[in-house]
Amino acid sequence: MNIPDGLKYTKDHEWVKIEGNTATIGITDFAQGELGDIVYVDISTVGQEVGAHEIFGTVEAVKTVSDLYMPVAGKVLELNPALDASPEKVNEDPYGDGWMIKAEVKGSANDLLTAAQYRELIGK
Repeated sequence: MNIPDGLKYTKDHEWVKIEGNTATIGITDFAQGELGDIVYVDISTVGQEVGAHEIFGTVEAVKTVSDLYMPVAGKVLELNPALDASPEKVNEDPYGDGWMIKAEVKGSANDLLTAAQYRELIGK
């Protein structure tokens, strides 16, 4: 189970990497493993302000559809264009090529979990 130390995490299994006021966001290795083979990522919030813990899109796996929750309040700047043609990148490399969105951070990231806290949450 890959849970990089340099990222922050949510209880909803999203990860966030904040650089300056830009956040790169995706789902964790644990989440993609629980979902199984991802076949579609639907994000229609580009250009919109999304509050922390609000839905910014959905991810569809073979057996289920799951909501994606914004870790921090912000404006969705872009989505990962590679996921349109290759949603399986989320399964293959959730912290790299499988990132989902980039957002301009408008709020605090103080309520996010560290890698150690996230490992404890999922029991790993």
